[in-house]
Amino acid sequence: MHLGNIYAALISWLSAKKDGGHWLLRIEDLDKQRCKREWADRLMDDLLWLGLEWDEGPDKKSLQDKKAARPEGFTDQNCAAAKSYYQSERDTIYQKYFRALEEHGLVYDCFCRRADLLAASAPHASDGTPIYAGTCRDLSASDRERLLKERSPAKRIRLPDRESIFVDGHYGQQKLNLARDAGDFIIRRADGNFSYQLAVTVDDALMGVTQVARGRDLLASTHQQLFLYEALGLQKPQFLHFPLLVDKEGRRLSKRDKDLDMGYLRTRFSPQEIIGKLMFLCGMSPAYKPMDLQEAAAIFAWNKLPREDIVVGDFSRSES
Repeated sequence: MHLGNIYAALISWLSAKKDGGHWLLRIEDLDKQRCKREWADRLMDDLLWLGLEWDEGPDKKSLQDKKAARPEGFTDQNCAAAKSYYQSERDTIYQKYFRALEEHGLVYDCFCRRADLLAASAPHASDGTPIYAGTCRDLSASDRERLLKERSPAKRIRLPDRESIFVDGHYGQQKLNLARDAGDFIIRRADGNFSYQLAVTVDDALMGVTQVARGRDLLASTHQQLFLYEALGLQKPQFLHFPLLVDKEGRRLSKRDKDLDMGYLRTRFSPQEIIGKLMFLCGMSPAYKPMDLQEAAAIFAWNKLPREDIVVGDFSRSES
């Protein structure tokens, strides 16, 4: 993890605890070809080092345990995959809801290659991803059969031409046209992996999640997920988005910022120093001072968080 991931985990944890709730940890390792279990173990070790313990999630005593106990929040009682907090082990659940969308006539084959989509001079969503132009939306039967002989298709959801409106707990009312501003999105990739949008929607509903706190770069994704909640008849949670941590050029922090990853930070700072610096950066504390999670929870409030992104300068300095 890097500082941006830690900040997101901290805000989410504090929001849950401030309201007397439980914090759930789910490992979103949908890309089975790339994700490695040791990376998830390292992430969990970093969270525990910071004191960010989860109330529901993988077994803390054995990070390699694949059979975590079922929490009360699970509702899909007949599926063995429901016991897992690793998305890579929940395909049988996603397949069930994918089939439901197919039965509603909302799914179609897409044969477009990623390089073609990225090269297209099409409108882009607020997160920078291109809005799908609908190239494969109305393929003829003969064209579809011809393309099926060449390659396996991805599966896209067919979005209606109507407005989607929701009230974010931090940024207020959000509104866009699903067809024009979001575009048909992939729910299963050509390699068979299910998409983030479908998996998190299903998992949040089945795991009893009532509040989602995450970075503002996912505001547009919320409209897509709300469409899936509606189409699948699932209970939607409350959404709260927060500003991102960015560098001096306005770029979102990433793994490229090696001096801000946990491997480096754990050699330089204590958990209390990192928490104190983050609470100062995001406006919760008027001056920097080390603090534990209980102190952070006592001063956390959503109305103290800015709406604009937060610039991280030299993290090693204790500015006040």
